[in-house]
Amino acid sequence: MPFDLQEHLARTSRAVEAGARDGAETQVVRVARTYPTDARDLWGALTEPDRLARWFLPVSGDLREGGRYQFEGNAGGTIEACVPPERLEVAWEYGGAVSWLAVRLIPEPDGVRTELAHEAHPTPGFSDRYGPGAAGVGWDLAFLGLARYVEDPQTFRAPPESDRWASSPEAMDFYRATSDAWGRAAVRAGTPEAEAFAAAEATRAFYAGEEGPENGGGGAAGA
Repeated sequence: MPFDLQEHLARTSRAVEAGARDGAETQVVRVARTYPTDARDLWGALTEPDRLARWFLPVSGDLREGGRYQFEGNAGGTIEACVPPERLEVAWEYGGAVSWLAVRLIPEPDGVRTELAHEAHPTPGFSDRYGPGAAGVGWDLAFLGLARYVEDPQTFRAPPESDRWASSPEAMDFYRATSDAWGRAAVRAGTPEAEAFAAAEATRAFYAGEEGPENGGGGAAGA
């Protein structure tokens, strides 16, 4: 059965919150979805290097609490908390900036709810231009890769943004749908509508390959 992208999008929730860390403001993007498996299986998909590489990226390092990890060609950092199969918290270091990522797994009757929170200090000239979708769409892509892997763990091998899917009509629809969804999330968080949807359109154009960011990578890599 073909993967149902529209169902996946409908089952994924998104939110934006204001935060603070070390006396400075932060923005938190939250993504959540329930996957039809159990917590231990999903924890393995998130933490076992051979499985993680099949839907996200190859990872290396001392993969335990207090150790350091490195995603190939992407972020690295310190594993700050690791409580199997419930909670994982890491420092997310990329492009000279540090942000913080937390993933929680919550068992539910129809599967396991996966909640991701990515907290970062705003970057002038970047955060105001692209808004929360700069990180949010990147994590939407990761959640999509995980959904495809959970549905077909025997044959799914690569995240969608790394193959020809990235420039397909389906991908263009995905970038627009998720960018708009993050625009709506920003409005719910208090951003003026015109500002929120201008940032959403800039994010869509970036992911669609119509422009490049001026201050480093976007999405999950540069969030």
